[in-house]
Amino acid sequence: MSNPTLVLGSSSPFRKKVLSSLLVPFETSSPDIDETPLEGESPVQLVERLAVEKAKEIARSYPNALIIGSDQVAMHGEKIVGKPHTHERAVEQLNEASGKKIELFTGLALINSRSGTIQSTVEPFSVHFKDLSDDTIQNYLLKEKPYNCAGSVKSEGLGVSLFKRFDGEDPNALIGLPLIRLVEMLEREGFDLYT
Repeated sequence: MSNPTLVLGSSSPFRKKVLSSLLVPFETSSPDIDETPLEGESPVQLVERLAVEKAKEIARSYPNALIIGSDQVAMHGEKIVGKPHTHERAVEQLNEASGKKIELFTGLALINSRSGTIQSTVEPFSVHFKDLSDDTIQNYLLKEKPYNCAGSVKSEGLGVSLFKRFDGEDPNALIGLPLIRLVEMLEREGFDLYT
């Protein structure tokens, strides 16, 4: 029996590259949803809700598929760290992160659009930054230009040079698509990774 169509509900080239490592065919589609946090919503609740909403949005266009939704937030203490968009804001973010720990929460959802089954989880991951000098920050930003990356770090690139260590079960959670959890979800849906 053949696998259902697998759809990654994301426009992220990084998530696409991570999913490609499973060597299974998939399609991509970009969901268009409001990502504004709800009143009193924790970061963990936010990323799980958004992952499910993204998958639901895509499922409307794919009536017989497995849809992957994902969302990620980075936290400095109690503060959500977003994409800097400018060089100046990136400098601020990296100065704030220097010598500290950032916690990442990645929401992951898998929806079977045929049966309506929804699986979702949140994968935590921590990154410990080295003490960063002004020169290191400037040189990194000018070389990598990670202005569209949360926390001003492209961890799948040169950004890894800013880290002291990681804490987490799945290194792919750092990039926004925890594959260990995703494989478990796919297997529960009877998806055969080896065909």
